[in-house]
Amino acid sequence: MTTGMVTRTDKFIRCKLYYKKICASINLPALSQVFAGLKSPSILGANPAKVDTDRFSYFAAEPKEVFEFRAGQKYPFEKLHRILTKYKLVNPAINCGAKYGMFTGGWIGYFSYELGRYIEKLPETTIDDLEMPLIRLCFYDRVIAYDHIEGICWLIALQLPEDNKKPEEKLASLEKVVAQSQKILVEQPAAADLETIDFSQIRCNMDKDYYLQAVEKIKRYIYDGDIYQVNFSQRFQCDYDARPIDLFHWQNYFNPSPYAAYIDGGSFHIVSASPEMFITIADGFIRTKPIKGTRPRIKETCKAAKQTNARNFDELLYSEKERAELNMIIDLERNDVAKLCEPGTRKVIQPRTIESYPTVFHAVATIGGKLRREVTLCDCLKAMFPGGSITGAPKIRSMEIIDQIEPTARGVYTGSIGFTGIDGSACLNIAIRTIIIKDQKAYAQTGGGIVADSDPEAEWQETITKAKALIGGIRATQSSKQQILNVNTKHEI
Repeated sequence: MTTGMVTRTDKFIRCKLYYKKICASINLPALSQVFAGLKSPSILGANPAKVDTDRFSYFAAEPKEVFEFRAGQKYPFEKLHRILTKYKLVNPAINCGAKYGMFTGGWIGYFSYELGRYIEKLPETTIDDLEMPLIRLCFYDRVIAYDHIEGICWLIALQLPEDNKKPEEKLASLEKVVAQSQKILVEQPAAADLETIDFSQIRCNMDKDYYLQAVEKIKRYIYDGDIYQVNFSQRFQCDYDARPIDLFHWQNYFNPSPYAAYIDGGSFHIVSASPEMFITIADGFIRTKPIKGTRPRIKETCKAAKQTNARNFDELLYSEKERAELNMIIDLERNDVAKLCEPGTRKVIQPRTIESYPTVFHAVATIGGKLRREVTLCDCLKAMFPGGSITGAPKIRSMEIIDQIEPTARGVYTGSIGFTGIDGSACLNIAIRTIIIKDQKAYAQTGGGIVADSDPEAEWQETITKAKALIGGIRATQSSKQQILNVNTKHEI
């Protein structure tokens, strides 16, 4: 066991950071299963897609405290700043020898799309029928971080003033959870036939005629010069009485995504299979990675399937419409990042690239720069939230039109899920491919960017393509309850 000493100041609660590395055989679904049985768990990643991004998955439960901010309350960023600076490592450089950008304790949770109303003055005509907190963050003093590249588990514990457990006990409890997970067998999820999903039998917050007319209305705004593009979405609703963790297993098996997340909010659950990073902050640098442009990808079981995928890949790669759409968002994000960074450091780190996922191809780019020393996470949120890829350009006018046309509040969808560490690091996704489970209902929302030459029928079909992997998981999980063998998850850490 190794410790990093953090000195006390008048501004922060004193912390000591302890860790232990173990080279154990880790079964990610089993470890997720154990944590799902604990109080208020949060899981980030837990699938192989992490190898190609920030390499770590995180497992935490039993938070020391929970921060929530709800619609109708005031001063979210003042309250958020207070809680984010309540605990802090004064000298992050020691950071227990951890890998670059690794989460070593702090806050995990989400920021809802509607938090944008507290950044800009926007209309408020959508119906908030789910009534979830706009912000919900849990402070975790114990975390398991799994390094997908080295195959090592980092057991991490923070010692706080007046703790009733010694750090050695905290680390031992985490090691016990790892050992418990090694006794579990999580069966392989049942596959879903995505092509046979009948969307006419699924409830939606708009019908197809409404959607097509809304796209035409957006295009008129573009012709009138109000906007260049708007990200327009629709929400699907299904009955759901299976365990939320089973849906997380399904998505991680069939649709592994680098910014996946599982959040247990007590009265609701969030299962995200997001491929999109909103912001990552590490060592004073900020990056954002917008996605614009999607084509379907099918399982390559024969030569014809491979040819179909190659055709879809090339179609996205050479699409002038999709290229122009991403370029607009790159410009928007460059302007947002410039508000936060030292002069001359902002740049496009990675130009337009096509990335492959199990069910889709995406066009992406990465923008970043070196943050000014005084910039806080709240400053970053106020400058950049919500992400431009899921609003449109110009951002404020696009958000006004979204509020006018979409009938229900987006909530977590197109908000952000992730962590912000007490060492100043952060990683937040764009909460797309995200399912909300509440009151035995599952809600899945999908959308796309509408531009001047958008074809309404094609845009509608794109939302259906994106929704299939979500609805398919919901249906498969409902019809095939997984059997968990030799496990009792009713314990504490």
